[in-house]
Amino acid sequence: MKSDSKLIAANAENLQEAPWHQKAGGGGGGKGTKPAVVTCSLSKLTFFSLFFLISLPYFFYSLRFPNYCNLASLRLPSAVNNYSTAAAAAAEEKTSLCHIVFGIAASARLWDRRKEYIKLWYRPETMRGVVWMDKAPPPAAEDDRRRLPPIRISGDTAGFEYRHAKGDRSAIRISRAVSETLRLGMEDVRWFVMGDDDTVFVAENLAGVLAKYDHRECYYIGSNSESHLQNIMFSYAMAYGGGGFAISYPLAVKLAAMQDRCLGRYPALYGSDDRIQACMAEIGVPLTKEPGFHQLDVYGNAFGLLAAHPVTPLLSLHHIDVIDPIFPKASRLQSLQRLALPMSLDPAALMQQSICYDSRRRWTVSVSWGYAVQIVRGTVSPREMEMPVRTFVNWHKKADYRGYAFNTRAVHPNSCQTPFVYTLPSNNDSVVYSSTTGETTSRYVRSRGENPKCKSWKVEDPSGVDRVEVRKRPEPNFWDKAPRRNCCRVLPSKKRRTMVIDVGECRANEVVELR
Repeated sequence: MKSDSKLIAANAENLQEAPWHQKAGGGGGGKGTKPAVVTCSLSKLTFFSLFFLISLPYFFYSLRFPNYCNLASLRLPSAVNNYSTAAAAAAEEKTSLCHIVFGIAASARLWDRRKEYIKLWYRPETMRGVVWMDKAPPPAAEDDRRRLPPIRISGDTAGFEYRHAKGDRSAIRISRAVSETLRLGMEDVRWFVMGDDDTVFVAENLAGVLAKYDHRECYYIGSNSESHLQNIMFSYAMAYGGGGFAISYPLAVKLAAMQDRCLGRYPALYGSDDRIQACMAEIGVPLTKEPGFHQLDVYGNAFGLLAAHPVTPLLSLHHIDVIDPIFPKASRLQSLQRLALPMSLDPAALMQQSICYDSRRRWTVSVSWGYAVQIVRGTVSPREMEMPVRTFVNWHKKADYRGYAFNTRAVHPNSCQTPFVYTLPSNNDSVVYSSTTGETTSRYVRSRGENPKCKSWKVEDPSGVDRVEVRKRPEPNFWDKAPRRNCCRVLPSKKRRTMVIDVGECRANEVVELR
């Protein structure tokens, strides 16, 4: 046990004074640290007396600073993490961002472009993370040093065999990022979250989801591919690393103790994700699925998928360079930057769908908060509206509806039911919060597309609506309750060519039905 601690402490010491680009130790074959076992020989009465005296000041302190996070713990460590002590001292403290360490797999070849995606979500003042590179990129500019996680060079993997004919042996390097991040010895860590350099996390939602789980247990949390064929080829029991996955600290310790031996048993596997899952299978820990992690194994226009987001918090988006820009007339980076404002004001609601009807005009309305609004002529059932429209093709670039791991629906054959789409503009006031009303107001403008007049229909034409205004009260604890879509209501509007919608918790006996 002591030799194990010395091994990891030595690795941490080697990295202690690392410059911006420093090579990590190539070890990893040693066993991981194990939480210290603390015994107590005091009598029960003495123990509880001491516990009460020690806990009382902490109790009042925590009332004053309920989300306190030691800023020193956000820096790279100088000593190995004493997990059991930290966990015991803060056993009742809710998991927050300061308890999470992000491990980001990157390559020097793509770094110049991909680093801009990381800047969209990573905040050095409240988060911890490490970028694991294959080799040192060009010297970093001041802005990069200030806004990005520190860079480390992955350990040497030349001694590992790789036999997959169509893959890349960098998969071995990337799969070891969890263990190498653990060996940095950061303090007060509960979760390691792994992702790629083109993964965009919604960090607040991620912290909220992980807070549901006991970090003292062994958890492997993630989601599958959107491609049914990909899941068959690899495994439905595997978390896809591009979408991101989380490993609890105790499980990371177990993984680090055996991973290099485990990797030697699977030289024929393709990637890093299946290697991680193979080791999870040997440890005996199954995948806990959180569908808010999005690998986005699709091509083309992902609008149909994103606008019908499942009733679960949005945790990540991946394959940004593969799908089309998610907003019209914007680059991929500009599209994601547009999400930053609604993400900051009400992350729990981001892309959450609400469905309602304009009964007077017999329209179906779908609000994907912070992203888009759709108006459809006629009455479309909620069962149909919550199903993604196939505006995209699957990972094998086929339009076969059987290629997806979820239900989809075809684009409506009747062009008169083509949705009128309104998207969030790039304005700085596209979403505003009023401290007076306690509400956000988000504004969406029509994306010009082909919507026929359909004069034969006895349904009013939505082309008279140029803008949609959505009012909503932020609900930071929305996901602490049983999952249920918010309800929406079309309100009377005095504004010319503007529809006004209220989105919020469903009222007593409120359901989505046309009356």
